[in-house]
Amino acid sequence: MDNNKTYQKLFTDFPPVSTEEWESRIIEDLKGADYDKKLIWKTPEGINIKPYYRAGQLTDLPHIGSQPGSYPFVRSNKTVDNKWRICQDIDVSDLQEANRIALDAIAKGANALALDVSEVKSVADLVTLLRGIPLAKTEIHYYNSNNYPVLLNHLIEACKELNFDPKSLQGSFDFDLISYLLLHGNFFLSESADFDQAYELISVGRSKTPQLRLLSINGHYIHDSGANIIQELAFTLASASEYTALLSARGLPVDDIAQRITLILSAGSNYFMEIAKFRAIRLLWTRMIEQYRPSDTKTLMAHVQVITSNWNKTVYDPYVNLLRSTTEAMAAAIGGVDSITVIPFDVPYKEADDFSMRIARNQQILLQEEAYLDKVIDPSAGSYYIEQLTYSIASHAWDLFTKVETLGGMTQAVKTGFVQDEVEKNAKQRIEDLAYRRMVLLGTNQHPDLKERMLEKIQEIQPDEEELQKKESKYKTLQPGRLSDEFEDLRLATEIFIETGNDQPVVFLFTIGNLAMRKARAAFSTGFFGCAGYRIVDNAGFTTVEEGIEEVRKQQPSIVVICSSDEEYVDLVPQICKQLKEMESKAIPVLAGYPKEHIKSFKQVGIEEFIHIRSNVFTTLIGFHKKLGIID
Repeated sequence: MDNNKTYQKLFTDFPPVSTEEWESRIIEDLKGADYDKKLIWKTPEGINIKPYYRAGQLTDLPHIGSQPGSYPFVRSNKTVDNKWRICQDIDVSDLQEANRIALDAIAKGANALALDVSEVKSVADLVTLLRGIPLAKTEIHYYNSNNYPVLLNHLIEACKELNFDPKSLQGSFDFDLISYLLLHGNFFLSESADFDQAYELISVGRSKTPQLRLLSINGHYIHDSGANIIQELAFTLASASEYTALLSARGLPVDDIAQRITLILSAGSNYFMEIAKFRAIRLLWTRMIEQYRPSDTKTLMAHVQVITSNWNKTVYDPYVNLLRSTTEAMAAAIGGVDSITVIPFDVPYKEADDFSMRIARNQQILLQEEAYLDKVIDPSAGSYYIEQLTYSIASHAWDLFTKVETLGGMTQAVKTGFVQDEVEKNAKQRIEDLAYRRMVLLGTNQHPDLKERMLEKIQEIQPDEEELQKKESKYKTLQPGRLSDEFEDLRLATEIFIETGNDQPVVFLFTIGNLAMRKARAAFSTGFFGCAGYRIVDNAGFTTVEEGIEEVRKQQPSIVVICSSDEEYVDLVPQICKQLKEMESKAIPVLAGYPKEHIKSFKQVGIEEFIHIRSNVFTTLIGFHKKLGIID
């Protein structure tokens, strides 16, 4: 009782502050500035993020108050701990080599595997692939099969030779005809035949391999094509709804269908949004599946497998990929997913090796064994911000999902190009944001490592035989890739230019005048041209134009960037341009900044380009590449 009195007394010293008082103080501190522009973050998903959240804003959220393992499962399907499966992808088609790598991965911490079964033609092949793997403890995701119903039968027979009960098999099949349609612009066999295979898989698997999930929804392809979080969730949910509706219409119980679906999502680096995304997908799944009136509560629990994003990974400064994927894995773990695959950091430019695969495993092992993220279920629960985000993401995704349903369902929306157009529109916006540096990819469009060379490290990946032989596209396709592709092509073009016997383009920073402005603009110019792989010659600052011109004469640069203040440019620019012409310099004169009132006159005296914070970095550098003969 004494403790309660102390508690009550303590908090009487801190009277509650109303939301109106908070808002009043904020408006006062803004001193007339626009509240929405200054403090409201408008995400690419169309969600407006407020500068603060309070307990009162959670009272109307329908999922608040639920417990982990309880309806609507937003807080996790788990009730004891937050354990997730550490999965390793083994992109090796040679069965004996894949088996060797798999056993090594398990010995070093993995308890889930993704295995390429493109070369599995018989029961004996599967036995070779699985021999020695502790199937009772290991989930296995089988992908790249040409015939999943045949694979299922082979797997059941292989279990007999391995003395293992197929009813205890854990894992999933990567059978996803809608993702195949999105990626290839056609069905694998035909629409009816593909859905027949889905029906056959569930019909056989529900009794013979009841723990094996036989249908996958590959939402990560949507993410890696440039989609935002709302699109990724909505289109993933729409695919799941399509399978459930069509297969239940053919007489399969919803419990048998839904409990054999795996949702495969990506984890991006927008930390809090991603945590909320993984909580939201469970809420969305529950809401969608309950419309089919399942008899088993487990049917309402979404099984979520996560793969770290490929979209935001880079070739240049690749060790930053480790930071990105660690953040992504953390978000997935805190979001309570069932399985996580961390893509090795070097995959953007080569096949993963033992070192990078080990690092990828260890990132998750550290999150479990050192950070103890597997001990507490839903640690973000109760955060006003994340709870509100969870609900906002779920609401927006549900709206887009219902729009797809009104278009006739996911397959029809893909046939008409609606899904592809929506994703493409978002991808183009993100690529534009990168070009204008409204979005930063460290080491790619901002703060590049000026001495880094990646051309010799890039390995040529052999094309997939299936890709070479695939049917002509009937429908528009998604284009999975990486956000940094264009910038990397730009920089690699410079490396190729140098490799073929040309000198590396040199950017000379003509720093003069106001100390603060010349240093700031020199730093900006270094980062700007460093994105193209040019060599930067910085200078401490010249006291006279003649001193700088003499240094230009010695260096013989490809580009001269004048760095000073707008006020001093009025006198400096004509002098510098005049003396560059008199010395017959071939360097391209560039001005750091954009003094609007003098643009026309500066162009007249010789300035060819202005670089500034509103420049499209990519298109500007393409222009320099052409002028320097690096590309046509």
